[in-house]
Amino acid sequence: VGVLGPMLLAIAAGAWRGGQRLVAAAAAIALGALVVQAARGVVVSPGMLYLVQHAGIHLFLAAVFGATLRPGRTPLVTAMAARVHRELTGPMVAYTRRLTLAWVIYFVAMAAASVAIYATMPLESWAVFANLLTPIALAAMFCGEYALRYRLHPEFERADIAAMIRSYRHTGKPTA
Repeated sequence: VGVLGPMLLAIAAGAWRGGQRLVAAAAAIALGALVVQAARGVVVSPGMLYLVQHAGIHLFLAAVFGATLRPGRTPLVTAMAARVHRELTGPMVAYTRRLTLAWVIYFVAMAAASVAIYATMPLESWAVFANLLTPIALAAMFCGEYALRYRLHPEFERADIAAMIRSYRHTGKPTA
């Protein structure tokens, strides 16, 4: 409950606020089942708890990003880009939509890899994947996208993650 509870609670609350009632209910039910198991004295291996936490975080992020790709919604990366740039061109909107989809695929792939490695290799191998390779893969995704964006779209206004952070600090207003 201590390892997975906070994550499930955050998922339930975030999904509820985002109008994803089914996801919120599933997370709340999973949390309830976890509490019942703990009360009954059921012991789950620490490795399994860490796997569920690692894969669960990635699946949650995939769901958050993916939900914004539904019709009538603004893709998450598009919304972030709009906070940084005063105006988005048609090609920028199309690019940020595809990038949001790329992040969904990345998060699902990381969750699938986590489960596959856990199921087929020693726990030590999974721990290397979760604790060392996951942050490296995340950095590679950011750096690779940054390089690809300016190779494919040199006309896009230059911005980096620091610009996005600055835009959120300034009362939610886009920065120049």
